Amino acid sequence: MTIAARNNVRVSGRGQRPMVFAHGFGCDQNMWRFLVPLFEPSHRVVAFDYVGAGNSDTAAYDRERYGSLEGYATDVLEICEELDLRDAVFVGHSVSAMVGVLAARRQPERIGALVLVGPSPRYLDDEGYRGGFSRQDVDELLESLESNYLGWSSAMAPAIMGTANPVELGAELANSFCRTDPTIAGQFARVTFLSDNRADLPGVTAPTLILQCSDDIIAPASVGDYLHAHIAGSELVKLKATGHCPHLSAPDETAAAIARFLRLQ
Repeated sequence: MTIAARNNVRVSGRGQRPMVFAHGFGCDQNMWRFLVPLFEPSHRVVAFDYVGAGNSDTAAYDRERYGSLEGYATDVLEICEELDLRDAVFVGHSVSAMVGVLAARRQPERIGALVLVGPSPRYLDDEGYRGGFSRQDVDELLESLESNYLGWSSAMAPAIMGTANPVELGAELANSFCRTDPTIAGQFARVTFLSDNRADLPGVTAPTLILQCSDDIIAPASVGDYLHAHIAGSELVKLKATGHCPHLSAPDETAAAIARFLRLQ
């Protein structure tokens, strides 16, 4: 099987510079459907599904490979290599933000700019650092997810989307969670919420835009400030959009911020 088939890669657009959209936990490339058409006139747009999500090849899932975010970064770089992408704009939502950071550090010639949407380098609180979750919070979250994934999805999705946003968006996110294989989702959640990529931030050399949402229960404002302080030359934009998925709840505001950033590159 080709890498493009493994990750259900879709290429569109009329521009020259590649733009790679990477979805977050429990989602698939359909979550970018409002942003992709806005950038197709100016970019060669690449969207894909991580193994275990969307229409990817679930049989390609390897527990050891995907036991860390490095495995997902390897997938991104393999997609870039198969399509011969260079100087790509990587747009990563949530956990994919750090996947993009890892990929850009490993092959900077492939990833020329980073757009981090609702990112977090570490979800757990630590001394001198507020990630938004205590270890007890994360342990309870993972226990709930692993024991009753469908129930967890229905309860958590509206809160993640943001209660101020239309209820149908929360329902869509819940449905997306429920389409993901529960076993794969459980391991991906564990890898995500126990990761710590703070040490990788100073090594980022690509121009970086950090998009911070209001009232985000997954990535609080303190996390956006931390990223901005530790990625040299980064730009931090605090969106009016609430919740954790501005590409769904406020696509115009999100796209405008990305377009402004790209015009400066």
